[in-house]
Amino acid sequence: MTQTASQLLGLAPTEPRPPAETQPVADRRTTNPLLGDQKMKLGLFGTNCSYGLIMSHAPSTYEVSWAHTKEIAQRADELGLEALVPIARWKGFGGSTNFNGNCFETYTWAAGIAEATERIAITATSHLPTVHPIVAAKAATTIDRISGGRFVLNLVMGWVTPEMEMFGGKQREHDERYAFGQEWIDYVTKLWTEPGSFDFEGKYFSGREVEAYPKPHQGPRPVLLNAGNSPAGIDFSARNVDINFASLDTLENIKAYTTAIRKKAREEYNRDISVMTYGLVVCRDTEDEAKRAFQQVVDEGDWGAAGNVIKIAGSGSSQSFDHAVKEFQERFIAGWGGYPIVGTPEQVTEELGKLNEAGMDGMIMGLIDYNEELKYLGETVLPLMREAGLRK
Repeated sequence: MTQTASQLLGLAPTEPRPPAETQPVADRRTTNPLLGDQKMKLGLFGTNCSYGLIMSHAPSTYEVSWAHTKEIAQRADELGLEALVPIARWKGFGGSTNFNGNCFETYTWAAGIAEATERIAITATSHLPTVHPIVAAKAATTIDRISGGRFVLNLVMGWVTPEMEMFGGKQREHDERYAFGQEWIDYVTKLWTEPGSFDFEGKYFSGREVEAYPKPHQGPRPVLLNAGNSPAGIDFSARNVDINFASLDTLENIKAYTTAIRKKAREEYNRDISVMTYGLVVCRDTEDEAKRAFQQVVDEGDWGAAGNVIKIAGSGSSQSFDHAVKEFQERFIAGWGGYPIVGTPEQVTEELGKLNEAGMDGMIMGLIDYNEELKYLGETVLPLMREAGLRK
């Protein structure tokens, strides 16, 4: 009779053991700063893509190199910002800049940045039709383990039709994209949380004896974001995610929006949701300097690229941008359709306070020159926010 290794070593027989790492390591409220208690959270948006949030030739030291994006991330981490949110881009928008055309893929970018930082939340922005749920769940878990529970997944339905055509698929109708997204996140969530193996059978995906180990570091699952502001997008966010990102134009509209989406999440899905916004922040010593810097972005704007974005968004591909397409075209040049804040450190702090009062829990910022202006914000705005009770 052939002896087993255990018998040869004189060891007692043991029962088969379940796969290692079958449970999350920690409650995400203890590991992920986006779920922390800062009154007005701050982050950076678009530090992985050429030109960031500005479609402009305005001067800047910002570049899409690994050394530069890592330096920005580490500075944001040292300053205590809560999040880094990249842009998922597969094809540039043409024009004289080919806006966002030079872009790091966001899962692998997030893995590298997670290793290079210590406290800040690291996001991967995922166009759901471009990655299978099994691959996405495994990649997300890997980054979450690298970061010690700081990973965030930003769910995008894939609104840029020329990009979706690169993958050989047909662009789905707007609301069907959210139906696809619901099945996608349901599948990923089971992979993150389901013990053992399971079968999955849906309209868009099917799998037999599916399993995924290890589970994420943060439990019960990583933090989820979504920027859907259309009726279908709002319902998707209210049902699924922790934070909704909203592109809105006035404080009055912000107040109405944040109140409505929180009510919907609470009453229809019995859950809480946070709301954050984004936009270009231009802060200088004087109001005149800030306005001139903002105007330079507009004056040196790449209107060819802006026109291409507006054409795609205005075609019905993304109902979330409809108001900006029609009324605020400059906001695409200077801030990707977001909420601009322009002024002195005192004025920027005051405006952030107004956003918070209107229901925003935070803002992810675009800057003309991320690395250099982040130093200035750390020296001027962050102390004023602490004095105002907006941050600890």
